[in-house]
Amino acid sequence: MAFLRSEKRYLPTLHFGEKVAHFTVRSRKTPAVLPSDTDQILINKRLSIALPSNGPAAQPPDGVRPGEERMSFRSFVESRIPSLSKPYKPCWWLPTGHVQTAYCVMADFDKVDTVVYKSGLDFTPVTPTRDQDETAPVIVVLHGLSGGSQESYVRSILATACAPQTEGGLGARAVVVNFRGCCGVPLTSPQFYSAGHTEDIRSALLYISAKYPKAPLLGVGFSLGANVLTRYVGEEGVNSRLKAAAVLACPWDIVANSKQLEGRTFNREVYSRAMGGNLIALLKSHVPAIEKMDGSLLKQETPKALALKKPALKEVDEHMVRVAGGSSPPFPFPTADAYYEWAGSHHKVPGIRIPFLAVNSIDDPIVAEIPYEACSQNPWVCLVTTEHGGHLGWFEGDLVGREGIPPHRWIKKPVLEWFAAVLDIVDEMGAGSGTDVGNPREVKDGLVVETGHPFVGYRVIQSGMEITAGTAKLLKGL
Repeated sequence: MAFLRSEKRYLPTLHFGEKVAHFTVRSRKTPAVLPSDTDQILINKRLSIALPSNGPAAQPPDGVRPGEERMSFRSFVESRIPSLSKPYKPCWWLPTGHVQTAYCVMADFDKVDTVVYKSGLDFTPVTPTRDQDETAPVIVVLHGLSGGSQESYVRSILATACAPQTEGGLGARAVVVNFRGCCGVPLTSPQFYSAGHTEDIRSALLYISAKYPKAPLLGVGFSLGANVLTRYVGEEGVNSRLKAAAVLACPWDIVANSKQLEGRTFNREVYSRAMGGNLIALLKSHVPAIEKMDGSLLKQETPKALALKKPALKEVDEHMVRVAGGSSPPFPFPTADAYYEWAGSHHKVPGIRIPFLAVNSIDDPIVAEIPYEACSQNPWVCLVTTEHGGHLGWFEGDLVGREGIPPHRWIKKPVLEWFAAVLDIVDEMGAGSGTDVGNPREVKDGLVVETGHPFVGYRVIQSGMEITAGTAKLLKGL
């Protein structure tokens, strides 16, 4: 009992509403485990369902075949994501959200979780493993504010998820959808990205679903990318090309976040100016291209943005993101506040119609509000909160790093368990696999486009080259 009392405050809290979705779930024959450094958590675990309190039914429900079980979303999460029922204890030397967040940005992660990509849309692994046939799952990743596929929080998940099952991985493919201008992606039009613009992820999924028509697509988003991913699945509903999604450190209410970042001196001077400086550095790297975009609002506003001295995030958004953060309409917005009001993802939660896991830390210094009520009213959503973890940190362990190796991230345990678990859900709505999922597509003037969406489409120009993430000093985002 003493152990339970002392550890209880470290347990993640699962938030469900009174109504939850129900799934038919199949078992897997081959279990796999994570490496020993993550406590041997089972990934492809043989299904052992904790049925509701009234016990197992005498006969399987209609439509449920041998080897399958019908279960509620709550039972599914509680039985298939075991790390969420165990304590998460932060490193003793990273006890608060501020220091977890600072460590996430400042520490050297180059020696861990090296991932090789084929650039463009950054696919990994470059050479398929033995597990990766045409039905192998594809994890679609959206990164944080000014980051990319090189970010340590991205690599920490993909390094294990894309490893062969014989090595404790999921045997998955992955593709990081780098936002326009990020991670070496050239700027070819007077448009950047933003927390609310979803046409680019739609275009990427249109292409990925055609490239791997028999593979289930799973989404994961971090910070700003989590906001974009939440908006996408909420807007698409049953037409989502993703089978399931997980969002980590989603900012949800951008208006509330801005007030917290700009209204408190420490937050403004540390976090807001750091994020504003990242965006200015990104903008500077594209000035030669922007100078050729005559007549564009981006070219008109760029000198004003570059003239700012140590700008806060909102100042940069006033001159850059609210002008060129997406397609027109709705861009440009009259003010940054108007853009923030539009870009929030909390009001998109009611539209989600795929299994959706959201994890936030209570001590995250950047995320101001968590939409408990909206999440509890959607039976497809499981919101998880931890007392500690900061913004995209969630570091755990007692050692202060060995030979420059940073501590492990707790968050990869539930995310990898989630990916493995949702793959066992029997498709009942068709979401997340095949070219027939989502809105129809057609070819126009050499472009594959989504019918009825003029800004959603792609053309394959050239194949990418191999790049290694985790060994270069690239711009770090939050």
